[in-house]
Amino acid sequence: MKSTLTEFLRPARAEDVPALMALRTEAESWLGSKGTDQWSDPETGAKAITKWRASIDEGRAWVVEGESGAILATVSRGPVDRDFWTDDDHPESALYLYKLIVGRSAAGRRLGERIVDWMSRLAEAEGRDWVRIDTWRSNSGLHSYYERLGFTHVRTEAPSHRRSGWLAQRPVRVLSLPEMPLVVGRPAGGGNRRPGTVPGSRGPSVGQESGTPAEG
Repeated sequence: MKSTLTEFLRPARAEDVPALMALRTEAESWLGSKGTDQWSDPETGAKAITKWRASIDEGRAWVVEGESGAILATVSRGPVDRDFWTDDDHPESALYLYKLIVGRSAAGRRLGERIVDWMSRLAEAEGRDWVRIDTWRSNSGLHSYYERLGFTHVRTEAPSHRRSGWLAQRPVRVLSLPEMPLVVGRPAGGGNRRPGTVPGSRGPSVGQESGTPAEG
């Protein structure tokens, strides 16, 4: 890892959709090579674009941009999914993370972990207790990845019309890489700075793992 971190977060824009779809297509191929059927469905086309445009219009989608301007990763937040989380889960206590994808060109930068940490800081700033995810039930490799980041499996739901349903959560103050925060907006002069829009507080560290998360 180079000493000066130049990646930064920004809200996704409509013109980012082709780059986002390219990230997803790459992730589908990579997931297939790992033996998982995640995203092997018709949503790759117009339906996926429509959903992404809605997330962008609602301010829920973010991208990580590199120093060259290339989009390296993306993540979205969204409403509680009532197919999975119930009133007994106190849904308002959590931020719900969706569509975390890191491009293969960014392998080794630990972007997956750093994005999850940023979402944890955001959730804490909003007074929430948890970051929650649901992943495809069949993707055991992704389950293990999140468990290494400090997520705890809550339960698995299996509604007949959904292929996701492995539910997990992590306390907001647990951070994987507190010394490597992502920033919002391009750092002045290309240097590194602490995040300005969410707290930069350090949390307990967990085991580190490099990889390419691809989240549904």
